[in-house]
Amino acid sequence: MPRIHVFKHPLRYHGRYKTGYLGVGRAAKTRAGGVDTLKVRDAGDVEQVVRAALASEQPLEIIGHGGKRLIGQPMATNALLDLSALNAVTAYEPNELIITVQAGAPLADVLSLIDSRNQQFAFEPVNTSQLLGTPDTGTIGGMIGAGLAGPRRIRAGGARDHLLGAHAVSGFGDSFKAGGRVVKNVTGYDLCKLLAGSWGTLAVMTEVTLKVMPRPESERTLMLRGLDDITANRAMTAALGSPFDVSGAAHVPNSAFRAGAGASADPLAELGSPREAVTLLRLEGITASAVHRAAALAAVLAPFGTAEILPDAASAAVWSSIRDVQPFAANGSLGGWPVWRIVCPPAAGGALGELLARDTGGDVIYDWGGGLIWAALPPRPDAQAALLRQRVDAVGGHATLIRASEQVRRDVDVFHPQQPGLAALGERVRHSFDPKNILNRGRMARGSAT
Repeated sequence: MPRIHVFKHPLRYHGRYKTGYLGVGRAAKTRAGGVDTLKVRDAGDVEQVVRAALASEQPLEIIGHGGKRLIGQPMATNALLDLSALNAVTAYEPNELIITVQAGAPLADVLSLIDSRNQQFAFEPVNTSQLLGTPDTGTIGGMIGAGLAGPRRIRAGGARDHLLGAHAVSGFGDSFKAGGRVVKNVTGYDLCKLLAGSWGTLAVMTEVTLKVMPRPESERTLMLRGLDDITANRAMTAALGSPFDVSGAAHVPNSAFRAGAGASADPLAELGSPREAVTLLRLEGITASAVHRAAALAAVLAPFGTAEILPDAASAAVWSSIRDVQPFAANGSLGGWPVWRIVCPPAAGGALGELLARDTGGDVIYDWGGGLIWAALPPRPDAQAALLRQRVDAVGGHATLIRASEQVRRDVDVFHPQQPGLAALGERVRHSFDPKNILNRGRMARGSAT
């Protein structure tokens, strides 16, 4: 199969230099509402903008299409570095299972492209648009910067594990390259891995190379009904410890099916018995294998109840809902509630979730076999951060506030406070990339925006 090149569309920049644009180097500059937006067209433009910001000590907020701007501490800046014009797929080699794409490329378009070749990002990137109530405009750069992986994280790893290489501009205003374009390489000592989950605080990514994987021919999901959280945790642990290669293990308690909750047309709400909890276990592969393993796993899980089996389309729809946390969608009855993302030891997940739901009156959804808990909590001035983090710290986990009002995000730590030694190490890493704290200043640490 030949290499696929998808280069810049010749009309992409049409109209960029209309009256009202003021040049900053070659970048286009607009001003609205007291905010300067600097739209760059290549890595050279990014270098110029960062160096100018460095010289004036003006912090920059880095955006693609702004789909994740509502996550993190509010930033104090009046300058946006807009990467949306860096939207080309520069190389795609399906036979080699790699794709190289610019950071501002719409994620939906890239997913459509690799899907046309029966391929996928195995870590299932989370689409936060329904949860945040924002347009579905996520970019590749946002996907890597956030590092939010979906249900297959338990088998395939996270976004950082599929990032092979990156071109970026540091806070010094210098371009650098880390990693490469092959699966096995040590170029740059895996420096690019630091960019995954950094939320744009280390460098401005301009281009990334990612590993893609073949899409499974078929999938089957086993569904157990009516289990309490702790029993469901045990069932998921048993399934994940079996030899049947489970690629998804989630539990939705009955409270998450409350009337009016979730997004419209949520596949989870169509499973029947809306007040009955469901435990979901996914198997993927060639059809014969998926069918055989589903039957074998159902026998193993018989002590927990009789398993129903969801075939391909129904299975895919349910896992899409779990991945994107549709029961807590912004247009549902819980849309005004803060939402936390909690990562903890899987064995402790069921007990922790039950405790949080009982103490706060909130709802929870479990993924990663209990290792990931999404918690929607009734509104409070501090989003119940003190209570929640006390419970999470007790089991050795960490929690991130994904959805909350701007005022709440000003008043509480969005990202979990680190131990002093780890925080000092993280600060040294950040300082080595961005000594003047120019890039996304204050997004990850409350009080550092000034």
